[in-house]
Amino acid sequence: MDFGIKGRKAIVCAGSKGLGRACAEALAAEGVDIVLNGRDAETLKAAADAIATAYQVTVTPVAGDISTETGRAALLAACPAPDILINNAGGPPPGKLQTWSDADWSQALASNLRAPAAMIAAVVDGMAERGFGRIVNITSSVVRHPIDMQGLSAAARAGLHGLVSTLVRSHVSRNVTLNNILPGPFATDRLVSNFAFRAKQQGISTEQALAARRAELPAGRFGEPSELGKLCAFLCSAHAGYISGQSILIDGGAHPQII
Repeated sequence: MDFGIKGRKAIVCAGSKGLGRACAEALAAEGVDIVLNGRDAETLKAAADAIATAYQVTVTPVAGDISTETGRAALLAACPAPDILINNAGGPPPGKLQTWSDADWSQALASNLRAPAAMIAAVVDGMAERGFGRIVNITSSVVRHPIDMQGLSAAARAGLHGLVSTLVRSHVSRNVTLNNILPGPFATDRLVSNFAFRAKQQGISTEQALAARRAELPAGRFGEPSELGKLCAFLCSAHAGYISGQSILIDGGAHPQII
């Protein structure tokens, strides 16, 4: 299927590795030019070069912390009129309510609520004026199925979902959609770091903790980032203009539900 977005421009936040990079690669495979963000300049440049070479599109690396005004300004200067925005950021560290400091709360909200909100505010009106826009927020399955020790993530990301729900009806008639993807357990560095924390609490190795979780999953495996990337690309396609305001869980059936 031709997704109908060849030649479009996308900003992909936190796209140098993991799920963000998978989204960037899936969009690049459809002929989309990418402005790629990440905090580590060396890792970011390597990812940008690899994507550009593999898919023959323009990939512009913009190093910076998306949770800061400076980082967001640099991205928007590189791509002031994107057709596609992928909001993504590393989740807050696991822990307990009693141990989180004001600084922990501030960083969680800055990265996972304020940053995507600011990026949406900066681009959504321009998308509407041009008659095309696709905004996808990569959040987490914890928004629908809370996980012990992931309270910071659930709180910040649930706030973003609430915000998105207030924006959808004002923009969909102008071919601008806003959707959320809720990943479950995917084979990323983030997954390993979370299970390293859990393993320490349980007095077992990280490998043992990962194996135990894998055995619990109906799919018998963790998700591959490319699977999420392709879902993201479809939501950004010309064919997805009637899909908006949705929060799509992608977790290999890990959480049983009717709706």
